[in-house]
Amino acid sequence: MRVGISNLIYHNLVGLDTRVVSSTDPTLSGVEGRIVDETARTLVISTANGYKIVPKLNSRFSFRLQQEVVVDGSDIALSPEDRLKRLQRRH
Repeated sequence: MRVGISNLIYHNLVGLDTRVVSSTDPTLSGVEGRIVDETARTLVISTANGYKIVPKLNSRFSFRLQQEVVVDGSDIALSPEDRLKRLQRRH
């Protein structure tokens, strides 16, 4: 299944370009780059200034797909495997 607007939160996010739209940590707002690692609670983003570890909870992310998609971090605050299990339970 191809990553799209309707199924983004169920996919592994590694390799996608992202921008932190907002965060409770003001130093992380505006961070942008490519996701290089993902855990249940964090995204590791490769930026022009090195790697940034951003917590998923209390953050909002913008992903560039066919169009910009903004996702609340609490919607993706599971490991990729657990998000896939959630999708399978819905069907």
